Formats: sequence, C-alpha cells, structure tokens
Amino acid sequence: MTQSARRNGRPEVDRSEGFGERLLGHLLDRAHEMPPQLIAPLVAEEVHAMGGRDVSILLQDYEQIMLVPLSGQGLTVGAPVPIDGSTAGAAFLRTTPVEQPLADGTRIFLPLLDGSDEVGVLVLTLDRIDDDDRRLLRRLAGLVAEMLVTKNAYTDLFLRTRRREPMSVAAEIQWSLLPPLTMTTPQVAVAGILEPAYSVAGDSLDYALNGDTLHLAVIDAMGHGLNAAVLATVAMGAYRHARRTDVGLAELYAFMDNAVDQQFGPDQFVTAQMMTLDVSTGYLQAVNAGHPAPLLIRDNKVNQTLESPGTLPVGFGGATPLISTQQLLPGDRVLFYTDGLVEEHTRGGEQFGEDRLVEAVERVARATGSVQETVRGLSHALMRERAGITSDDATLFLVEWRGTSPRG
Repeated sequence: MTQSARRNGRPEVDRSEGFGERLLGHLLDRAHEMPPQLIAPLVAEEVHAMGGRDVSILLQDYEQIMLVPLSGQGLTVGAPVPIDGSTAGAAFLRTTPVEQPLADGTRIFLPLLDGSDEVGVLVLTLDRIDDDDRRLLRRLAGLVAEMLVTKNAYTDLFLRTRRREPMSVAAEIQWSLLPPLTMTTPQVAVAGILEPAYSVAGDSLDYALNGDTLHLAVIDAMGHGLNAAVLATVAMGAYRHARRTDVGLAELYAFMDNAVDQQFGPDQFVTAQMMTLDVSTGYLQAVNAGHPAPLLIRDNKVNQTLESPGTLPVGFGGATPLISTQQLLPGDRVLFYTDGLVEEHTRGGEQFGEDRLVEAVERVARATGSVQETVRGLSHALMRERAGITSDDATLFLVEWRGTSPRG
C-alpha cells in the first residue's frame, strides 16, 4: 500500500500484477475448505482489501428476468435488479464489464462467467480505476464465478436466492438435470430457456461437446406434472447413456425408444430431436421423433424450416429412423423448440402458430446479439404476446455455428 498517496481520505492501494496474483491466490487458498455460506462474505472481504467498497453479488433468477442479490456479511444487499434496462443487466447480457462514473469513484459491474455460462454479476465501487484494476477485476470475477458454481454442489443457498416463486417437484427434477444453459466457444455457441420456469415438467434439453462433435437433444414428454418429469428423466438418462457409448443417431434413438417402452409401456411416449453438429465443418445431422421442425436462421431471417423424414416418438417402437442432413454456413443459427410454444393461444384466442413464431424470431434477432441474449429476448417476447399464458411447457434451444478455428 502506498501511504503517501490518498484520495477522498482513503489510502491508495497497490493493485499491480504482483498484488493481484497474491490477492487471487489468497482468495483461492481460503476458499478451498470455506463453508458455502461464507464464500460471498469472503469475496467482499477480499474486495475491501483491494480498496473496493459497496460489494454486491447478483445471481440470475430462474426466469432470466431479474438479478437477485446474495446476502452475507460485508455485502450490500438491495432489491432485485431487472436485467432489462439496468446497468447490471447490460453487463450480464453483453458479458462485458460496465463502468458507471460516480461523484466519489467508479461503480463497476462485472459479469460472473464460469467458462461461458453466465452466473450473475459482481458489483463494487473503486475510488479510481486503471488498466491494472480492470485486469485484476476480470480475473477476480472469473474466480468468484467458479467458486460459486463449485460450492453450489454443496448447498441450497444459491438456488434459494435465485428463486422468486415456489417451485413444483416436477420442475425441481427438471432443473437438477439440465446442463448449463449457455456455452460459447470459438466454433459454436448454444443457449436454451425453459418456461414456465417454476412448473416445467416434461420438457428438457441437453448437449455435450466431444472433440469436434456437438451432440444436442430437445425432448417433450407427454402429460403434465410429476409423471411427465419422471418420463423425461428416463428418456434423457437413456439419451446420455447411449451418447456416452459413442453410437450413431439411429442407435441412439433405438436405445431411448427401448428404455421408455420397457419402463412405461406403449401408452406413454416422448417426442424428441437428436442432432450432431461437426463444429469443424458445420455439417448437421438430425433425427426428428415427432417434434416440430427446427428453423434455420441466416442473416437474422428464417431461411427455411429444416424438415426431415418422420420418425415415431420415442417409446412407440418406431423403425430405424432416417437421418436428415444440412450444411450450415458460418454465422447460421438453428432454433429448436417444443410444440408448447406454437400450440399456445394468443390474446385473441387464436393458436399462436409457426408464422407468428417466425415473425418474432426475425424481429428479436435483429435487435439482439449473442445467442443467450437472443433466446432470452425471444422467450420473453413470446410470453408477452401470449399475455403470459403458458398452459404447456415451452422450450427454446438456439445453436450458432461460427465456422472459426478453436484458436480463432
């Protein structure tokens, strides 16, 4: 600490590269055996040590509408902050730090990114800020995000913070099975959203990036409530098991079909889309088992509907499915969705339909940037057009092939 330099009555703090390494190392060392409820206060303590103040940690709620503050000693806790129209929300959506000048310093909003999965926003105030500070804060935010994700496995604290409504048992099951809803790499980006967030039951999605192959699945189990959630759990578990044995799409479909049939018999089924994308070439292969056809979006317009040969829903014992193919161009996006989105009714009582979906997709695509921002904006726009009515689960899953090298 430089004792000779002072600002606003507070001593200046050394935030050089060496200081930053020591601070982050100290934080990491202390966090290893720290109870989950003390992680956020520990972060506040370390931020204060680097000269920061008014520290808040904001987590995204399940509906992706608000950023909700974590409570704890040393943290500034206020009301939830809307993602749309707020400075914290801008940092969250753009995954870029935002600085807000104040009379006595600078308020900094830092996205909390675990890899590319967006956890929330770290907010703090510094008397002054320079490039050393910015570098240190970016690294600090990355470490905080990873600590929150790691400790989340040991506690309900962070999940409870994110909840703004009671959650059904079916939704509890579904959320516990989901992968991170965003992933971004130089070659490909994905983002998904499920609604209604607190009572979703039969819809689910999954993906895995194995080498150059991105595996994707969207499913919709018949029925509602707990039975649909259990059906979806078996189907998704069978999908993951088969995928991890490295079988092709036709064999994967057969394995899922057999698992659902053996467990539930012929009276229950799951519609599904299973896909693989070669992220080095943009070559997409898909099996459609009774699902709405996905939309190909090119230059912010719906270029075509990706129709494919029909296959019976999973659980009906269908024949070996035909696999459809599509060559994507760099920048192409493919939107997968469940029928709850288009079969819902509008304010006037008419079925929402695919034409309205296409109009909304193109309108939102022009006004947004990242896949996460687009899929979130589309979900909320569609919810507004349906006057908030969701009588069935609705899922959106957006995939963008970027066509660049891993080192791009």
